[in-house]
Amino acid sequence: MAGGSKKVIYAALAGNALIALTKFGAAALTGSSAMLSEGVHSLVDTGNQLLLLHGLRRAQRPADARFPFGHAREVYFWSFVVAILIFGLGAGVSIYEGVLHCLEPTPLTSPVYSFIVLGLALIFEGVAWTMALGEFRRKKGGQGYIRAVRRSKDPALMVVLFEDSAAMAGLLAAFGGVALYALTGNHYFDGGASIVIGLILAGTATWLAVETKGLLIGEGAMPEVLAQVRGIVLAAPEVVGLGRLLTMHLGPEDVLLNLALDFDDRLDAGQIEAAVARLDQGIRAALPQIKQVFIEARSSADDRAEAPV
Repeated sequence: MAGGSKKVIYAALAGNALIALTKFGAAALTGSSAMLSEGVHSLVDTGNQLLLLHGLRRAQRPADARFPFGHAREVYFWSFVVAILIFGLGAGVSIYEGVLHCLEPTPLTSPVYSFIVLGLALIFEGVAWTMALGEFRRKKGGQGYIRAVRRSKDPALMVVLFEDSAAMAGLLAAFGGVALYALTGNHYFDGGASIVIGLILAGTATWLAVETKGLLIGEGAMPEVLAQVRGIVLAAPEVVGLGRLLTMHLGPEDVLLNLALDFDDRLDAGQIEAAVARLDQGIRAALPQIKQVFIEARSSADDRAEAPV
């Protein structure tokens, strides 16, 4: 991951740690279920950022005998763990606290503390969210937002961006619940806000899990990358056919490419070897994200031998 993305995670980590402390303090002073849920939310987010940094560090380890393709996919595993934690801890505790508060209401005291903390939290979360959005905009290029989100191969940045977005939505829900309680005295508003926060987290976690799953089990490169590889290969004068083109993301910027190429029958072994080397260099130069290239050299005679009679 680029240094800019790591800065986003560090900023979110620092902000969430401070916000969690203030939210728990406000929850203790006021007895607000929504504030307690928001405190749990920020605490889970803090732990998630630590897990992402741990995953990024482990993903940078070099290849070895046991893991010959490196450890880049560890970032996908830890991103999936983060999604599970958001769903199980963040959403589960928030919904539980909300239901409990509705069934066994506890009067809030001094809701002004909640408003102060929520206001500060919105400022801190807004700064972290702005940094994450800025990094996302830099990476998305000319794509639209929805298209860029669906096609992103950087789950760590997506986790931070969507965590911060969910946090902003949760803070607004908590603010609305406490405000309605202060105006009406109806405890269902505070408990209901906690349930809404839990549902926001559950939706965020589900989306992150679905998006990370494809990368975790071996998602291929985007169609435009495949088209560019195909164009480079078929433009080579030595190549008369493309038998197989397989790709797999080992990391956000680490793609494995496997090709089976049909070479002109008139070429000798040395000429084929030179052509393979040129193709390897040309593909890597045009597509820096392709870090590993495996080319199987074939001839048209091989295709005739394998064709069904």
